[in-house]
Amino acid sequence: MTSPEKATKIISLLKKRYPQAHCELNFSNPLELLVATILSAQCTDKRVNEVTKTLFKKYRGTGDYLKVPIEELEQDIRSTGFYKNKAKAIQGCCKALLEKYDGKIPKSLEELVELPGIGRKTANLVLGHTYGIPGITTDTHVIRVSQRLGLTKNKDPEKIEYDLQKLIPQKDWTFVSDVLIFHGRYCCYAKKPNCPECPVIKLCPYEPKTTN
Repeated sequence: MTSPEKATKIISLLKKRYPQAHCELNFSNPLELLVATILSAQCTDKRVNEVTKTLFKKYRGTGDYLKVPIEELEQDIRSTGFYKNKAKAIQGCCKALLEKYDGKIPKSLEELVELPGIGRKTANLVLGHTYGIPGITTDTHVIRVSQRLGLTKNKDPEKIEYDLQKLIPQKDWTFVSDVLIFHGRYCCYAKKPNCPECPVIKLCPYEPKTTN
């Protein structure tokens, strides 16, 4: 794994490249981000934002998602793909939130991951972007980029999360996650990464380093 000194250089260069890095899902409260993240599975943030633009006007609280037949919710989120599983996850999560937390989103990782359909990735994203509680969001971009850069040798998302925690100051966990996601989306593509434009190419062990 990359040394802490090298990791610091890599992160510093990526921060300079993506100072505007942020969560690209639109939301105005913790529940909205939780729902948007569930919808984002195997779906682009752009598509999710198109759906939630009207979805969040219809469903304003936890209980609203339970007042409608699941078939109606499925149709409301259909264009995000895998809508049956996502509708089931949203209603299951909202039911648990009402029963255990009076409909509110808890502020601890341990409580969030106990909710149906909520893993560490979603929990850390919600905590970091709504409550300011630092967390590493190990989505597909973070996993791919951190592996290519040598920040981890692991494949398991939770182990990758722990590896990154050792290399990044806790206060920066949320922002660095956004930075790695931006790098994965706009440069270090899954296929044909744009290595010539990469700000950390000299520190990156990944091969090949061309788009050919």
